[in-house]
Amino acid sequence: MTTLRNIHSTYTDYEQIAQFYDEHKDALFDDIPLSLSQWFDANMAAPLGAVLDLLEGNLNDIVFNHIDSSIKSILQKNGFLSHFGFAQQVDVHGTTIQYQKMKPTDGRYFREYVAAQFLHRHELPNMSDGLRKKMTEAMLELFVNAQIHSETKHIYTCGQFFPARHTIVFSIVDIGIGFAEQFRRRFSKKISAVDAIRWAVEDRHTTKLNIPGGIGLALLREFVSLNNGLLQIVSHDGFYQYDRTGEKVHTLNKPFPGSIVSVLFRTNDRRNYSLLGEDDVSDLF
Repeated sequence: MTTLRNIHSTYTDYEQIAQFYDEHKDALFDDIPLSLSQWFDANMAAPLGAVLDLLEGNLNDIVFNHIDSSIKSILQKNGFLSHFGFAQQVDVHGTTIQYQKMKPTDGRYFREYVAAQFLHRHELPNMSDGLRKKMTEAMLELFVNAQIHSETKHIYTCGQFFPARHTIVFSIVDIGIGFAEQFRRRFSKKISAVDAIRWAVEDRHTTKLNIPGGIGLALLREFVSLNNGLLQIVSHDGFYQYDRTGEKVHTLNKPFPGSIVSVLFRTNDRRNYSLLGEDDVSDLF
């Protein structure tokens, strides 16, 4: 039995989920026992949901042997556990961003969902309408990237507002070919997953042909730098993290079967943000 313990949005905890998948990826027609203990950042339901979906695709049954009560409650509130037969709980405090499993063709729904549940939340720093629109387009670009060339069958999303930490986190996950393979197919050149991620976060770098792109990750990176937030990307064995102190990279011992993008914004940031040229006291972009 695997127990995922104390799962936060960190390199080692993404690695725990990748390790869990690697241990069971060859199982067929089997019961796969899983326990969740101590802590589980609710946004991490997106990468966990992706790997559980892959394992169920091999006609395995996921058996939750034990879930600590506090973890069970939050994962019932955000709808994750309802995919595994648990009842949904009402989120009376409004801290959850609902877990979703979408088809790549659900772009219009994703735009409405990410705006309503994430980018229009009152806990976020003050943004002009123009910047909020650009942020929505940046998030939509992540969805479109998965739709166009990751070859994923589904896209998984989830988030959480952490009042005590003064942060809000949103994760979007695909089970596609990954950044390095996308780069190899576009440029006929093999590079590491970490280098492919580093290339992708630069402004206007895109593997799409004849379609504008390459702005979303760059915009998110610039915003989290100003907001003292965090941008994390996992793609197969590559891990990349960016904050105002700079970049951190690692190589996972076992690859994640797809890509994860997580953004963390500080909610105790009292500044006003707007695009350069907008009529606002703080033109930052």
